Amino acid sequence: MSTADSPLIMQVKVIVPSGVLAEQQAIKLVAEASDGSFCLLPRHIDFVAVLVPGILSLTSVNGEETFFAVDEGLLVKHGTDVRVSAWNALQGRLGELQQSVLEQFREQGEQELQARHALDRLEASLVQQVLDWDGRRHV
Repeated sequence: MSTADSPLIMQVKVIVPSGVLAEQQAIKLVAEASDGSFCLLPRHIDFVAVLVPGILSLTSVNGEETFFAVDEGLLVKHGTDVRVSAWNALQGRLGELQQSVLEQFREQGEQELQARHALDRLEASLVQQVLDWDGRRHV
């Protein structure tokens, strides 16, 4: 097989704030952007996409698929190099990812609820201080 007949392979790197989550070769990548899911192949033009939370899948030369649950992020394809930068990403089997993501969302939801309650208390305290200050001004 000549080099002209050999398949091009993308070099994909998935990056999160703590470092490189995964680095592997792929002949196909499927991800989700705000306007829907899209597929990249090695000969696809250079491309940039803002990713929304969803599933990123990579297909290797032997047809095996690798899945990532990806939070908001950015995908950049330049030649055969593809970089995916996300705030959060998990690698795993498709069914396991769903459960992991649900657990993570539940945990984040609880943290956000606690933060909202703290902000509500802070706002109520601030309003009370303004009312107290305004009341002292009129005495």
